[in-house]
Amino acid sequence: MAKSLTRALIGAWLLMLAPLAGADNSPATPASAAPPAAHEEYRDDEIVKSASDFFSNGAHELSDVLAKVLKEKGRPIAIIRGEEISGAVAAGLRYGHGELVYRDGAHTPVFWQGPSVGFDIGANAVKVYMLVYKLPNTDAIFQRFPGVEGSLYFVGGFGVHYLQSNGIGIAPVRFGVGWRQGVDVGYLNFSREKRINPF
Repeated sequence: MAKSLTRALIGAWLLMLAPLAGADNSPATPASAAPPAAHEEYRDDEIVKSASDFFSNGAHELSDVLAKVLKEKGRPIAIIRGEEISGAVAAGLRYGHGELVYRDGAHTPVFWQGPSVGFDIGANAVKVYMLVYKLPNTDAIFQRFPGVEGSLYFVGGFGVHYLQSNGIGIAPVRFGVGWRQGVDVGYLNFSREKRINPF
């Protein structure tokens, strides 16, 4: 009788422990270890308003330039708002600085520099609004982006051309006159810090 009772108690105890035998007691992965969410693309209306505010100009020509870029390239993953200076006597140089901004508000300071070949003579300072496409992460912006030959588009003081490297595209929109001949051939080299060497 005693043995039967002992066996019954042991059996009941093992049944109580059975659910715990296969339990995963490893520590939970902290939320911070999860990969960051992908950044959302800007909407067309957000780009138009942002660019108009940036240039302080709601001109129809700006809308035309932006409409062309959005039609050909689609919605950007980020934008760069900045300023640059350039000078040229057949061959030119340009230096700029600004901020890479995502739709969710995340931002990073950026600098750029590079040579160009054209027919400009003189120097100027302009605002630059760049639409950035297929950027996998912020670090990927820091490289050299050659110009896409024949992509220059200019209307009413606003102009845009395309840069591309490793699948990432950039469409800088500028307002001014001195830049437009020399910008179609050359490249921009983006960096984390200001650099004197344009190459």
